[in-house]
Amino acid sequence: MSLLGIDVGTTGCKVISFREDGEVLAQAYREYPLIHPQPGWSELDGNVVWEKVSDGIREVASQTDTDPIEAISVASQGEAVTPVWGNCDVLANAITTFDSRTSGICDEILNNITPLEVMQITGMPPSDIHTLAKLVWIKRNQPDLYKKVWKFFGFEDFINFRLGVQPVVDYSLAARTMAFDIINKTWSDRMFELADIDASLLPDTVPSGTIIGEIGKKVSTELGLPSGVVVVAGGHDQPCGALGAGIIRGGEVMDATGTVECIAPAFGEPVINQQMINGNFSCYPHVVEGLYVTLGFVSSGGVVLRWFRDTFAETEIAQATEENRDVYDILLEDIPDSPGTAMLLPHFTGSGTPHLDLESKGAIVGLTLSTSKGELVKAILEGISYEIKQNLTMLQDAGVEINEVRAIGGGAKSDKWLQLKADMFGKKVIALDISEGVCLGTAILAGTAIGKYSSIEEAVDLLVKPKETYYPREEIAQEYDEKLKVYEQIYPALNSINKQI
Repeated sequence: MSLLGIDVGTTGCKVISFREDGEVLAQAYREYPLIHPQPGWSELDGNVVWEKVSDGIREVASQTDTDPIEAISVASQGEAVTPVWGNCDVLANAITTFDSRTSGICDEILNNITPLEVMQITGMPPSDIHTLAKLVWIKRNQPDLYKKVWKFFGFEDFINFRLGVQPVVDYSLAARTMAFDIINKTWSDRMFELADIDASLLPDTVPSGTIIGEIGKKVSTELGLPSGVVVVAGGHDQPCGALGAGIIRGGEVMDATGTVECIAPAFGEPVINQQMINGNFSCYPHVVEGLYVTLGFVSSGGVVLRWFRDTFAETEIAQATEENRDVYDILLEDIPDSPGTAMLLPHFTGSGTPHLDLESKGAIVGLTLSTSKGELVKAILEGISYEIKQNLTMLQDAGVEINEVRAIGGGAKSDKWLQLKADMFGKKVIALDISEGVCLGTAILAGTAIGKYSSIEEAVDLLVKPKETYYPREEIAQEYDEKLKVYEQIYPALNSINKQI
C-alpha cells in the first residue's frame, strides 16, 4: 500500500508515493513555463499543468506495482485562479500570485471596509495578490469570459476535478482568496458583495483531510492507477509543508530554508490585530483541524548563499570537485563562532515580511580590509536569520506563541547554521531529515483519512523523526540581541538610497 502526495507549485509539480512507514517509493518532478503576455503579468496554462501532473502520476504509478496507491491528496500554490467551464475545459490561463495587473483593486475595496475588518473576516491583510482582486479584474476587463465561467478554481480543486471527483476546495486554500470567513468556515457574503463577485462561481469548501471521492475507471486507466483510489482534500502548500514538518501543536514553527526561507507558526486561536496587519502576516486555517497558521518569509534566502558561491567561491568549487565534497560544507568551515562585525541585508529580490518592499536591495555593511571570506559567509547566514528573527519577534509581540523551531530544507543540513539560529532566535531548533515536506504533509492527510493512521498525531509520530536538536547558548544569544538592534537600523537607513539606485 502507498499514499500519493502531489505539490503543484508555480514553476513545476512534484509527485511522490510514500509507504505507510514514510519511506519514499517513487517520485517525479515536471516543470512548466510561466507565461508573461505583458510586463508584470504572470500566468500558467491549466491544461499544461494538468498534463505535467498526470505525467508525474503515471511515472510514479508505474513504479509502485507492489505497493499500489490507495489515496491521493494535492497541495498547491495559493491565490492563483483558473476559469473553467462545466466539463473542466480551461477558458483562459490561470493568473498567478504575483501578477501585477490587479494593482489598486484592493484599495477600491477598502473604500467601504477597513483593513482590520477585512482581516477579522478573512484573516488576510488586504493585498492585491489575493484571488478576490483577480476576479474583479477578470469581470472588468474580460466580461465575456466572466459570463462563461462555471467555476473559478485554485490548482488543488482544478487537479481534483480533472481526477474526476467533485470540485471542492479546502479551508486553507480558500482562505488565500481573501473572500473566506475563517471563523465561520464559509465564503464571506460581505467580501463578495464589496467586490461585486458572484460567490456561486467558487467551489464548495471542506476541511483538509476530507474524503472527496474515488477516481473513476476511465481516469484510473489513463493514469495507470489501480481502481478505487481515494482523493482526499489537501491544502495550501505552506500549511501542508508545516504538517510534513510535524507542526501539529500551537507554539511550533516550521522554518523551511530553500531559495526563499519561509516560516509557518501554528496557534490554537485566531490572532487578528493591527500588529499582524502591520507585519503583513495572515491568519488562516491550518490543514490540521483546530489550528491556525501564519507565514513569514525572506524572499532571498538560500539563493544569496548560492550567489556568493557562484560569484566568489571558484577556489572552493574546485576543492569540492577534487575532494568529492559539498561546496557549502567547505564555505562554512571557516566561519567564526561568535557574531560577526560585517552585516548583510539579504534584500536581493526585495524584502519579504514584515516590510514587503519589492524595491529594497541587498547591501553589505561593516567591511574592513581585515574582513575574511568566512566572515562574509557568516554575514549571509546572519542576515537571513536576522530577517527571520524580526518576523518571530513581531509575531510574538502580536500574540503568536512560539516555543520551538523545526527546520527543514537545505539549510537544515548545516550544523553551524542551525546553531546560529538557535542562538539568535533564543529558541530550541530541531533539524528534521525531510526533503519533501509538502508531499509528506498531503500523504499524512490522505493516510489518516482512509484509516491507515488513527490520527494526525499518530502519523506525525511515526513519519516525522527529529535528527538533531540545537539549544541557544545564553552568552551568544545575548550578543545577538544587541547586534539585532544594529541590524534593524540598516533597512530604514538605506531605504531612500535603494529606491534611487
